[in-house]
Amino acid sequence: MAKADLHIHTTASDGHMNPEAVIHNAQKHGLDIIAITDHDTVRGYRKAQSIAKEVGIELLPGSEITADFNGRECHLLAYCFDPDHPSIKKLVAQQYRSRLKRGKWIINELSKEGLELDIEEVKAEANGGNIGRPHIAAVLINKGYVASFKEAFIRYLSDESLGNIYNEYYSHHDVIRAVKDAGGAIVIAHPGNLYSEDDLEQLVDAGVDGIEFMHPSHDYETQKRIEAFAEKHNLLQTGGSDFHGGDKEYQKYFGVITINTSYVHRLQRMTNQRKKINV
Repeated sequence: MAKADLHIHTTASDGHMNPEAVIHNAQKHGLDIIAITDHDTVRGYRKAQSIAKEVGIELLPGSEITADFNGRECHLLAYCFDPDHPSIKKLVAQQYRSRLKRGKWIINELSKEGLELDIEEVKAEANGGNIGRPHIAAVLINKGYVASFKEAFIRYLSDESLGNIYNEYYSHHDVIRAVKDAGGAIVIAHPGNLYSEDDLEQLVDAGVDGIEFMHPSHDYETQKRIEAFAEKHNLLQTGGSDFHGGDKEYQKYFGVITINTSYVHRLQRMTNQRKKINV
């Protein structure tokens, strides 16, 4: 059976393995099609293109985009868009600014706890990419405030620790529009128990194309519930390991949690048709 993993992160966002190494890892695990879905950027996809072609792995354009959904964060997976389309370039630039502002806000909150961090230290950890909480955690470790990423998140960086986290992301409507304008498809990421039935209905009404049914956080019952919802609304179904590498929780699922490539071919048929309409 041909296998695909459509949810993978690299060092271009909060992953611990560079894009080139991810491609070799995918080859080692017998994957045929993958999508690198770094948070709010296409840098990982761009860096992996040449090596993917060299080893014969089909690499889809992808990104996991953070959106504002009714005042809270919502993660939307974007696939098969034109990464050079003006709407994507504008979206990525705005997301970079939003993440930088959020990083500064978190640093200010941590200073109230007596933790002295500088945004330049965090930017260095991000290595030119979008700033995320794992990069702040790395600085906390480097400075001896915590001993591990797990401790950093439990003590300082979880949603519970930070409270009402600063958020200046695009609305889910704007993200959906931008990706579709670029000929791509938009999919609800790891819905699990994050959304009520009404929330999912709202996202469908807003124009999402699909939903991620296969994910490490989904047990069998959750997976079946999501599949039923997708079939009811004629949505694309996607899945993947949410691989980050390092000591991240889901690292062991790389090459294990996969989907049949028939799901990918349906996704590609939709986006190919969308690109023809957009011309």
